[in-house]
Amino acid sequence: MTQSIDDRLAELGLTLPEAAAPVAAYVPTVIHGGLLHISGQLPFQDGALMTGRVGADRDIPFAQEAAKRCAMMLLAQARRALEGDLSRIERIVKLGVFVNSDPGFTDQAKVANGASELMIDVLGEPGRHARSAVGVAVLPLGAVVEIDAIIAVR
Repeated sequence: MTQSIDDRLAELGLTLPEAAAPVAAYVPTVIHGGLLHISGQLPFQDGALMTGRVGADRDIPFAQEAAKRCAMMLLAQARRALEGDLSRIERIVKLGVFVNSDPGFTDQAKVANGASELMIDVLGEPGRHARSAVGVAVLPLGAVVEIDAIIAVR
C-alpha cells in the first residue's frame, strides 16, 4: 500500500478510538517473532458497549457495524503497540471473530465481513486475511461481537 494508513483512515472518514484498557488479567498486545497478537476487542459506539444476541434481539447490520468497530479497536491497539507507527503493519494474518448468537443463527460469516471489509478498505491487499467466524452462547459484558487478531509487523 503506497498511501499511509492514517491518510486512508481520514479519506474514509474514520477516526480510531483510544485503545481500550484490558478488563481482566491479560495484556492487550504481545509482539513476538514479527507477529503482533491482539487480545479480543469489544465494540463501542459513542462510548457505549454494543450488546445483544444476533438472531434474537440484534440483526445482521447491527452486528456488522459492531464487527467494524472491533476492527477499528484492533487498529487502535496496533497503533499503541507500534508506538503510533501503523506503517509497521505488513499484513493482517488472521482475525478470530466471535459472535454472540442465537442458537438458530448461522450467518456468523456475514457478521465477520464487517471487520474483514474494513481491514481491506483501510490496508488494501495487506488487509486480506485468514479468518474464523464462530457463534458463541455469550461474550464478556454481553457484547454482540468480540474479535482478536494476528498481524505481521516490521
